[in-house]
Amino acid sequence: MLEPSLGTEGQGAAGRRHGPPAAELPPIPAKRYFSIGEMAELCAVKPHVLRYWEQEFPQLRPVRRGNRRYYQHRDVLLVRQIRNLLYERGFTISGARQHLAGEGARSEGLQRREVVRQLRAELEEVLAILRD
Repeated sequence: MLEPSLGTEGQGAAGRRHGPPAAELPPIPAKRYFSIGEMAELCAVKPHVLRYWEQEFPQLRPVRRGNRRYYQHRDVLLVRQIRNLLYERGFTISGARQHLAGEGARSEGLQRREVVRQLRAELEEVLAILRD
């Protein structure tokens, strides 16, 4: 009996690729607002996924002006965290929602530290360029 070769189609959710791991995501530019397209690139998810996550995660509330969404730096960090919970750690949507809700103030502290870490890394890159 022949065994069918299993590509990613036959593996279900576990076999799907969801972009690069969190460690390989691009650095966050020093901008105040990001469009949905920029946000999608920074977080390696598609725009329709971001719109869906806005419905599922109350913490994700982009600024709306007219008919456009504008995400802030904290939103980039939150979406990267949601992406990590869902795609890399295997949480369900409701599990990720509960996990984020349970973190509360601790989550804000972690996000601030992540912002500082990211800014420090970017400044070190700029210093290295200036030294050359």
